[in-house]
Amino acid sequence: MKQEVHGNLTGIRDSVIDALSSLYNYEVEDGDFLPRELMQFLARFTGALNREIAVYITRDGEVVDVSVGTDRDVELRDYRLRRNAQRLSCVRCVHTHPNGDGRLSDVDLSALRSFRYDAMVAVGCLKGEPTFVQAAFLGETQNILMDEPVRGYKVPDAEWNAQVEESDRIVGWEDEQKHPNVKERAVLMGIESEESLQELARLADTAGAQVVGMFLQKRDKPDTALFIGKGRADELSRQCQALEADVCIFDEELTGIQVRNLEDMLRVKVVDRTTLILDIFAQRASSAEGKLQVELAQLQYQSTRLIGQGLVLSSLAGGIGTRGPGESKLEMNRRRIRERMTELRRRLDTLEKQRELRRKSREKNEIPVVALVGYTNAGKSTLLNHMTGSDVYVQDQLFATLDAVSRRIETAEHTPFLLVDTVGFIRKLPHALVSAFRSTLDEAALADVLLIVNDGASGEMYKQHDTVMQVLDELGATEQPRIEVINKCDLGIAEPAFPGAVMVSAKTGEGIDVLQSRIAAELQKTFAPVTFVLPFSQYGLVGQIRPLGRVISESYTDEGTELTIVIGNADRDRLVAKYGQQIIKS
Repeated sequence: MKQEVHGNLTGIRDSVIDALSSLYNYEVEDGDFLPRELMQFLARFTGALNREIAVYITRDGEVVDVSVGTDRDVELRDYRLRRNAQRLSCVRCVHTHPNGDGRLSDVDLSALRSFRYDAMVAVGCLKGEPTFVQAAFLGETQNILMDEPVRGYKVPDAEWNAQVEESDRIVGWEDEQKHPNVKERAVLMGIESEESLQELARLADTAGAQVVGMFLQKRDKPDTALFIGKGRADELSRQCQALEADVCIFDEELTGIQVRNLEDMLRVKVVDRTTLILDIFAQRASSAEGKLQVELAQLQYQSTRLIGQGLVLSSLAGGIGTRGPGESKLEMNRRRIRERMTELRRRLDTLEKQRELRRKSREKNEIPVVALVGYTNAGKSTLLNHMTGSDVYVQDQLFATLDAVSRRIETAEHTPFLLVDTVGFIRKLPHALVSAFRSTLDEAALADVLLIVNDGASGEMYKQHDTVMQVLDELGATEQPRIEVINKCDLGIAEPAFPGAVMVSAKTGEGIDVLQSRIAAELQKTFAPVTFVLPFSQYGLVGQIRPLGRVISESYTDEGTELTIVIGNADRDRLVAKYGQQIIKS
């Protein structure tokens, strides 16, 4: 979708307007303050039109506005990406002077103060070439910090970027301290159901946003360009403006083109459900492995959404003037992402090998694993804390726990096992997350018993249960014994329709003893304490039996050795078949 060029367009050919519009597709690389190619582009069209041209660039390198003025001035616009009017706007204004004079005017400096730009930059242009460039920044008490004009090819990118960071640190900090917890104002948009939109609201709250509006459009098929259609997008744009929204969050996964088109129309940041969940995971990840997994998931998601850079970077459209390097910057971004993903996978493989060694150690010692699985915020971590006496972080938030946590406990029959808390599941769980967190989620797939924890207080419990079953199927966790657990029974919920479900309250402890008995019964089917009676003539078997499980007691009698050990039923049966039933005490 072509974006609008603003300002004085009288007498300008459509082809020139189209070329200027292509600037919206331009992205400034990290580390660049004013790219030479962008400066050359502006100087060329300034010389051709003999008019000032202004572009507004965010800190992310995105061009958010292009305006054309007269030969003496251009309307300077107010673009703020922060609601706090005392802080910097997060946008820098770069504009040209057709007379070759690269010095900033008093009007330019006044606009810098009024609109709180990150920087105000003037580029002198003469005969289609840049001459001198001058930049100004805000300091304390609105003082202007300004260097002398420099030649266009000597723009000090690193120093001017550093000055933006310093200005951002000091400008308006007093007002920011008075309001330290200012949240982004979020508008939500969905096409599925009210229930899904309510869950999106909880996700937004968990991510730290303030939901100011929720809208639902029943739609069978998403629009390929705008997801919700142009008419609804126009209406949503007005609603975002009226609600003073900073971000619009969609309850579906958007393509890169859809995000760009929606941001063009809504004039606010656009985030989809997957990006929101990835953001929450990035906030919650605490372990080294968790942080690597989140970064890999984010890069996997971003890599499929890199899009072209338009005419400015000579896109491969064919014809005269388009041959040459092509989308070199796009390819560079892709290459960097591929290299980083390769490095992350290498480091995760190393951590996975360490995890595999720990698993083998557990298997060698015959320590069974019981995994807590379920929908996010069902109460798994609270249940783990109550059963083991731990202090794992718990909060009434989605995805409060990301990293797998394991605690060793025993049944009443002294059978030890590991109780493992896994990451919660959710509807439309991003595939990138399932892939990146597979090593962590494998704790569920490799567990001996699964405790499926359901939120009994949720009206969506059955739908959430279906989601958990689907994710477990994807992980291949289909063979283990399962114990259905209905949590929050202290809230007076009705008896659920899950056959054999255990009603518990992880908060009060109600029903925990029944649950522990069920766990012991399931483990007893696979692991049980066995007392071996070995005469002195078979004392060599003690060395074979000890490594197969956990020794409870070992004593010596006149007849030989009595060894009581928690052992797997398969190992017990193998020993009996080889040495006879008499080696087991009846």
